[in-house]
Amino acid sequence: MSFILIPLALGFLGSFHCVGMCGPIALALPIGRWSIANKVLGILLYNLGRVFTYTMIGLLFGAIGRGFYMAGLQQAISIVLGVSIIAIVVIPARAARRLDALTQHIPYIPLVKKNITSLFKQKTFASLGLIGVLNGLLPCGFVYMALAGAITTASILNGAAFMMLFGMGTIPAMFLVAFSSHLFPVDVRSRIRKTVPVFMFLIGSLLILRGMNLGIPYMSPKFDERGQIKHSCCQRPS
Repeated sequence: MSFILIPLALGFLGSFHCVGMCGPIALALPIGRWSIANKVLGILLYNLGRVFTYTMIGLLFGAIGRGFYMAGLQQAISIVLGVSIIAIVVIPARAARRLDALTQHIPYIPLVKKNITSLFKQKTFASLGLIGVLNGLLPCGFVYMALAGAITTASILNGAAFMMLFGMGTIPAMFLVAFSSHLFPVDVRSRIRKTVPVFMFLIGSLLILRGMNLGIPYMSPKFDERGQIKHSCCQRPS
């Protein structure tokens, strides 16, 4: 159950941060004169495009996590990722903004933004889906945090599923802000955004706990010297 709830909750809370970052793209979707039905379909295609990209990236990071698992490094990586997430919470806001600004200089970002601008001019369902696909490639701290979770799944398919659930969690807020921005006024987004650091701290703590080899079923499984999970009386062998 936690495998489902964590990425969904992470996506939902992160979406209120994304409204500020990716919201301008959603608000600018060329659907102003479309019928309500076409608007709904267009916004849905845009969001499904984002989810598709997150899922594909999840495949890659799940494979990376699988590699760490096979090398016996899964627990160490989980602790490092957990500490990194908590560090992001506690570092000064100014430093966090500088770190976020650095990600904007990733070489492929200008090309992605250029293609998004071109797609806006087409005003078709296909272009809206492609805008979503490309939007999923833009830098986002919450996407990075979700990818940390995908790595810890140590599975290609589970990594993809984790990121798909994360993307689905972002849809409600991103859908509504694109359809009717007044549904999420600034004060509401601000109040919810204040809960984000708490949730980030909890996610980081869970990742650290998972890597501590405490023998807690599902939450902090105990591994043997071969990197295999030791089954207790509370767990059935797979």
